[in-house]
Amino acid sequence: MALTTFAERPEPAIDAAERPMLEGWLEYHRETLVAKCAGLTDAQLREASVPPSALTLLGLVQHLAEVERFWFREILAGEALPDLYSTEEDPDADFKVSETTTWAETEAVWRAETAAARESAAAFGLDDFSKGLGSSGKPFNLRWIYTHMIEEYARHNGHADLVRERVDGATGV
Repeated sequence: MALTTFAERPEPAIDAAERPMLEGWLEYHRETLVAKCAGLTDAQLREASVPPSALTLLGLVQHLAEVERFWFREILAGEALPDLYSTEEDPDADFKVSETTTWAETEAVWRAETAAARESAAAFGLDDFSKGLGSSGKPFNLRWIYTHMIEEYARHNGHADLVRERVDGATGV
């Protein structure tokens, strides 16, 4: 498995302009999530290790693939796309994994969604408003979406820290 390690993770520039700074922090957090999954078996990545929570590392990656799709493709670009994992009956299905869920498949979906997110964002300026609307009926500018995505990854990387430590004792990964 080709997995990102902390040594390979891109550090955000300390002197970048606003857009490269936002993009740098988002990439940093994206690769932090991948690094937290590095070196584990599929079974370990499916392990819900912080009872009573059913949260797993693979579930976090699935969730963030769906979040990337929603914010950059559905909201920003206005694409009409089905959810990747969630359904109307089970809106939290993106966090759920089965015994057959694998890292290879999950990472491929996540990488495809992050690539599509980058492509969607490239067509917008930071002050440009989204083509799609949020639940409030209002659009979002790209700056807001970048900031929200950095927050989303940072929060879930904290969850991943706890899950990873319980799975194999690794910290600072």
